[in-house]
Order: sequence, then structure tokens, then C-alpha cells
Amino acid sequence: MKHYSKARAITFAAMFIALIAIGANMAAVVTIGAVPLTFQTVVAVLAGLILGKRLGTFAMLGYILLGAAGAPVFAGFSSGMAALASPTFGFILSFPVIAFVTGMISERSASSTKAVYFTAGLAGLAANYGIGVPYVYLHSTIILGVPDLAFWAVAAGMTPFFIKDFILVFFTAALAVKLKPHHSSRPALRKAA
Repeated sequence: MKHYSKARAITFAAMFIALIAIGANMAAVVTIGAVPLTFQTVVAVLAGLILGKRLGTFAMLGYILLGAAGAPVFAGFSSGMAALASPTFGFILSFPVIAFVTGMISERSASSTKAVYFTAGLAGLAANYGIGVPYVYLHSTIILGVPDLAFWAVAAGMTPFFIKDFILVFFTAALAVKLKPHHSSRPALRKAA
């Protein structure tokens, strides 16, 4: 695998930070019924597929740190403590895991096909909901003090979002196959000599 300079790797990471910030706020202009179309999850999947597990994870961590520092990059142009106190912050916390999981699966595969990328994307999606849904439940029951809230009810409430993300992951896999020839090797951070 070809190794790019740190400057080029950081440029690729910054590009994905910008993409996920834009994707987070697409809901302001695009909705299907009551379901807002945010593209954060699929950008995290694409980061893992295109940048690989290390650089993709680095980019998603950069996104979280940028938002936590006060840049309005989270959904609804939120940032800082307001976003950290949100019941959906667990989904944001899952983005580095998504990038790592999708990157790891695609890197271990001998082929770069839509099926491989879709499988990797589904694994990333599972990580996203596996972290995000329990976070919503715990936030609702512990912090908000919602009485008698069943976990299955929280999970069922996420169904429209899961269906949306499932469909978007399919298209993301197809996009990654098209982008991969133009990005023939994943940029990686080189260790300092």
C-alpha cells in the first residue's frame, strides 16, 4: 500500500470532516415525510471504505473534537455542550467505530466489490445503532427520567431512520466502488522517522 505524506493524509481527513458536517445539516433542506435525511452515518461509512480504518477513524474523531470545541458542525448546526447533552449524541460517538469497522472489513477483503462494501457498510450501520440506540435509552431513562420506558420502544422508534440508513448504505457501497479507482490506494499516516 502506498503511503502518502502526513499533509496529504490530513487533507483527505479534513475533506471527510467537511463532508460529514455538510451531511449532518442536510436535514435542514431534505426530509422524507417526518424522517430528516442526515448523511452522517453514510459519510462515516464512506470514510472507512475510502480512507481505511486508521485515517477514517482519525477523520471521524476530528469531526467530534471540532464540534465539541464549539464549531457548529453537528446536526442543526449545534456544537459544544448542547450537542453533548443531546439524547442522540451516542450516534455521533459511533462515527469513529463505523469508520474503523467498515475500513477493517474492506481492507481484509481480497476484492473491492459492491457486495464487500455493502457488507462492510452494514457492519458499520450495526455499530451505529448498537451504540446510538442504547445511548438514547439510557439518556431518556437516567438523565431525562422518563418513567417506564421500554428499550424495545426506543429501538422501534428508530426503525424509519434505520431503513433510511440501510438504503443509503447500499448507494454508498456503489459510490465507493466508483470512487475507489480514482483513489487507488488509501492514504495512511506515516510514522515519523
